[in-house]
Amino acid sequence: MSDHELDGTTSELEALRLENARLREQLAKRKDNSQNYPLSLEEYQRYGRQMIVEETGGVAGQVKLKNSKVLVVGAGGLGCPALPYLAGAGVGQIGIVDNDVVETSNLHRQVLHDSSRVGMLKCESARQYITKLNPHINVVTYPVRLNSSNAFEIFRYYDYVLDCTDSPLTRYLVSDVAVNLGITVVSASGLGTEGQLTILNFNNMGPCYRCFYPTPPPPNAVTSCQEGGVIGPCIGLVGTMMAVETLKLILGIYTEENFSPFLMLYSGFPQQSLRTFKMRGRQEKCLCCGKNRTITKEAIEKGEINYELFCGSRNYSVCESDERISVEAFQNIYKDNGFLPRHIFLDVRPSHHYEISHFPEAVNIPIKKLRDMGGDLKKLQEELPTVERDSDIVVLCRYGNDSQLATRLLKDKFGLSNVRDVRGGYFKYIDDIDQTIPKY
Repeated sequence: MSDHELDGTTSELEALRLENARLREQLAKRKDNSQNYPLSLEEYQRYGRQMIVEETGGVAGQVKLKNSKVLVVGAGGLGCPALPYLAGAGVGQIGIVDNDVVETSNLHRQVLHDSSRVGMLKCESARQYITKLNPHINVVTYPVRLNSSNAFEIFRYYDYVLDCTDSPLTRYLVSDVAVNLGITVVSASGLGTEGQLTILNFNNMGPCYRCFYPTPPPPNAVTSCQEGGVIGPCIGLVGTMMAVETLKLILGIYTEENFSPFLMLYSGFPQQSLRTFKMRGRQEKCLCCGKNRTITKEAIEKGEINYELFCGSRNYSVCESDERISVEAFQNIYKDNGFLPRHIFLDVRPSHHYEISHFPEAVNIPIKKLRDMGGDLKKLQEELPTVERDSDIVVLCRYGNDSQLATRLLKDKFGLSNVRDVRGGYFKYIDDIDQTIPKY
């Protein structure tokens, strides 16, 4: 190597040493400076557009979000929009309770999940999504069904709870546990094109869910998304509003002085509307948050509070075994041999269900319409001119529940002697006999 080349190499090495020294100095300064700030540089950049909104309280508000812990019960239609907005806003720890798995029928509304995750636990699918969205947060999943024995152990780690469930039983449980732990609950529900939202047990002052609803609705008055359907954007808006209310709670927008119990009602069709109603406060006679409380942590964990008995359940098992036939027997007796003139095939699903998919041989009379006939055979004959008291009638519904009720109705009220329902219903037939039929 020549002297000239050696000098050049030495100069390059010296330049590299100087550059490395400069970079080390910059890094040291950055570390020193970072000790003066409560957020990382990347977090400042990530949350900047949020922090400059005056209502958020700037950096101090962002630190509140970072230090907060929020539990979301249910990663379905309400949880799916709430979770990414909470994660995106920088809520430090998010817990997700859900033991259900993603199904294709969820995806039109539960847009946090996708087709590649069908069959995956919803809580895990949600975790993957929101940790990709924001790696600065901590996500804890609970792939369990919430009940009296595990709720306190899960809830006790969190500051706020979002009730994104769809059953009165779980709503009472969530509220009761939260009251006993002094946790504020953001609670919402949605069905069809409508939804509602409220805040329960604000700062442990009430009211709680039992203050609003001391007595649960009759089981036959409660309709789930599976039964009644739901428009995705409608329930999505309600879930988004849940996230907004949660941020307001964390940021201290609500105070003991300005908070007033409310119920927000959203309607998506025919024109979108949002109404807010003032609700009564904590009730002295409330068994959970009133003066003489009997719904305590000990009573709940010991199982002394029977939520299933309190809320009730629909009793669909109203038919004897000889009043029911399997989908295989239905196929052999009726479908394979063709429906004879004396056979009457009755589909008691709602008409809009029937229009989506049905057997061509079936006559559609929704169960509600049957009930409204009051057992009058002449009214039934207006819909089914060939029906007689001894006609061979087979009844079908979606899952084999309403068809049992219709069978009982036709036999006991209309006096028809030869009526049977198809066990498992239309969907069971599709699953076991003919998968080419559309299943919704």
